[in-house]
Amino acid sequence: MDIATIVGVFLGFMVVVGSIVAGGGWQSFIHIPSLALTIGGMLCATLIHFSLPQFLAIFSIIKKTIVAKIPSQAELIQRMVNYATINRRDGAIALEQEIRNLDNMFFVKGLQMVVDGQESENIRDYMDLEIQYLQDRHSTGKKILEFMGAAAPAFGMIGTLIGLVQMLRNLSSPDQIGAGMAVALLTTFYGALTANLVFIPLAGKLGIYSKAETTAMEMITEGICAIAQGENPTAVREKMQAFVSQGRREEVKATV
Repeated sequence: MDIATIVGVFLGFMVVVGSIVAGGGWQSFIHIPSLALTIGGMLCATLIHFSLPQFLAIFSIIKKTIVAKIPSQAELIQRMVNYATINRRDGAIALEQEIRNLDNMFFVKGLQMVVDGQESENIRDYMDLEIQYLQDRHSTGKKILEFMGAAAPAFGMIGTLIGLVQMLRNLSSPDQIGAGMAVALLTTFYGALTANLVFIPLAGKLGIYSKAETTAMEMITEGICAIAQGENPTAVREKMQAFVSQGRREEVKATV
């Protein structure tokens, strides 16, 4: 679980709320119609822009930015070296026992294909296809969050314009102009706050996790294919370490 996302959002709202309370008149920042217009308009625009299944996947997309299970590079390299050793010593059938210890379905499927005697080319084709569709799903999720980040301020501005029009209709009452202007600006406030503290940062975090997960899957693919080709553990380790920067290769170097 990524605690940084939860802590960042929580502290961000606390900073904003604290600033409002410290300045006094916090009740003026609570206006349900303005909030409904900003959030409701943003959700409606998102529903129009994307399909219903994509829209309903918003919660799973947000969950992905908080709960991410990405194996470390050191762990992947060591596992591949161990599997290459077992494969060379006992044969591919012996790897079937190791599958039970894995909770990564992509890893499980690749190792099962090795046990089943699939050629490395077939394994690579399947795993590359999985990576491609994962990237497509993450790309769509990132686009949804980015669209919401752009739509929230836009509907905030629409709410402000509506408020200004309603305020200008009551110029005969000068004492109500200040209060009307404050209400008109609240929708812009709501839109800017949700966009810059929630949706845009979450889109960026999803992009980072997508890249990290893609790299992990590419490492698994290379390792599985090397094992399928019967390469020795040292060769497998060297191939896997190509994904790691020069400065960290000693740090993640697996024991053969």
